[in-house]
Amino acid sequence: MGGSKPGVTDFGYREVPTADKAGLVHAVFESVAPRYDLMNDLMSLGVHRLWKRHFVATSGIRAGDRVLDLAGGTGDVSALLASRLGPTGEVVMTDINPAMLELGRRRMEDRGRVGTIRYALADAEALPFDNAEFDAVTIAFGLRNVTDKRAALREMRRVLKPGGRALILEFSRVGPEPLQRLYDGYSFGVLPLLGRIVAGDADSYQYLAESIRQHPDQQTLAAMMRDAGFTEVGYRNLSAGIVAIHRGRRG
Repeated sequence: MGGSKPGVTDFGYREVPTADKAGLVHAVFESVAPRYDLMNDLMSLGVHRLWKRHFVATSGIRAGDRVLDLAGGTGDVSALLASRLGPTGEVVMTDINPAMLELGRRRMEDRGRVGTIRYALADAEALPFDNAEFDAVTIAFGLRNVTDKRAALREMRRVLKPGGRALILEFSRVGPEPLQRLYDGYSFGVLPLLGRIVAGDADSYQYLAESIRQHPDQQTLAAMMRDAGFTEVGYRNLSAGIVAIHRGRRG
């Protein structure tokens, strides 16, 4: 869950210099971008779409809100948010990876999503936005790829208006041990194989499986949110903890 030595962090199960991680993650998503949606459907048997719908449906985000969607990828969550915000709301969809952001922008235009979504290339650890700009900040399946998660959480809080909500959807720690063994077998046996066959890249999907295991568990992430200054922090497991939704409020 992060490098144990100064100047070192995790890249999957490897320890790498902290300064190198962003570039390594960038290379992974450059590689997987063209088949990202197809691979997500194959890897999760389509369940990732249900998780995202539930995430947005239970977000408390209302018409007219201004929402920052971090690590927006190909735009699934931004599109769902835009449907709730109406003509007076706005989603700012961001990603640190230009290939992913461009793919997401094209997908939104193909869906006719114009006017309520704008786009920004942004690093979650140093957001290019003013204090107290947004009613909510969302990040779905992106926090585990951030080098300094604590810095990202502080930035999320900084750009929120007082009373605004941070909402995090991320892979987490599976509860029951038998399910954990099955999940590990699938993650490390099937995912890299799918990556090789479908995307021609087993290594990137090996990293993605490893990154899930290195991500803080539910209680640890909740504690990190409190340390970043969030109040009313809580989480809810989905699919026995395969993923979890964390929430916090800026007081």
